[in-house]
Amino acid sequence: MTKLSVNVNKLATLRNARGGNVPDVQQSAVDCERFGAEGITVHPRPDERHIRYSDVLLLKPLLTTELNIEGFPDKKFMDLVLGVKPAQVTLVPDPPHILTSNAGWDTIKNKDLLKEVIAEFKKAGIRTSIFIDPNVNMINHAPATGTDRIELYTEAYASGFESGKETAVKPYTEAAGRAKLLGLGINAGHDLNLHNLAYFKQQIPGLLEVSIGHALIADALYFGLENTIQLYKRQLQ
Repeated sequence: MTKLSVNVNKLATLRNARGGNVPDVQQSAVDCERFGAEGITVHPRPDERHIRYSDVLLLKPLLTTELNIEGFPDKKFMDLVLGVKPAQVTLVPDPPHILTSNAGWDTIKNKDLLKEVIAEFKKAGIRTSIFIDPNVNMINHAPATGTDRIELYTEAYASGFESGKETAVKPYTEAAGRAKLLGLGINAGHDLNLHNLAYFKQQIPGLLEVSIGHALIADALYFGLENTIQLYKRQLQ
């Protein structure tokens, strides 16, 4: 069964746009769990334009499922993760100014950095995952970093889905197959939605987790949060 981790960043973006605490990000995350989400994902960035570091501290004791913290491993991020001790940390190669994640790690050039950072997290008992493009060469070098899992960056799949889903998913099927042979767990995320999720799941055997935020929160405006989470879970069955 593939787990659905709901990324609540967009709820924080909405809250921050007006000030105050509406919507209540912590309560919304707890409600996502109650509505069936098997995990909650947050991606704090240095400018705290959506999820704040203080949000993460408040969230951890409230959650009963897995907390996944995404981000670039600078000192502030590492201190946060090591202090909170989530179930999983997902390392993303985001520069500070980037609007949203737009590339996976180069596991050759960044091997030493990733190896050092991942060792710290694993020493603290935190499962690790690295954001990665569907590039077999990059995946071949992922085990040397010490990571437990990879998270396939699915923007290219989502972009190509309407014009040819078989072609769009092929690099991901190959990448996932290679990752499995290397003993890596497989997560996925970015631009997955109600239209393209079921096919992706069908084509990627052993998919452990998907992290979905923007599309899910947007769908919730029409369908309601509880119903939307159930619709996404149905795509993963």
